[in-house]
Amino acid sequence: MNSIEDAKRQVEEDFGMYEQWLDKYEYLIDLGKDLEPFPEELKTEDRLIKGCQSRVWLDSRIEDGRLFFRADSDAIITKGIISLLISVYSGHTPAEIAADDFGFIERIGLRENLSPTRANGLLSMIQTIRREAEANV
Repeated sequence: MNSIEDAKRQVEEDFGMYEQWLDKYEYLIDLGKDLEPFPEELKTEDRLIKGCQSRVWLDSRIEDGRLFFRADSDAIITKGIISLLISVYSGHTPAEIAADDFGFIERIGLRENLSPTRANGLLSMIQTIRREAEANV
């Protein structure tokens, strides 16, 4: 398994392939389409990420000392954003995730190219992933 740093570098390379933000949004949409199906029975209130305008569900489990995430959203861009975050952090130890600064989000320019409500949702997703990690350290 790649390190978090390797995963972040890959995201930065992938985003760097596109010059226009319209193409980057298309890339995010494609990431969301690749998410594994999220069971309907897990779409519960306690798994909803608070602070997102659209509905985003995040489920986590610890396996062999590593934290694994799966998620879904009812909005295509948001689904791509949570998919991007999961691709970087799922499968790593809670300590690794909790210690990360999530700075690659700024480096790829994602937050500044989202609407204010989506940017707030992104922050809520990051905070939720970090809280899950911290709770399991």
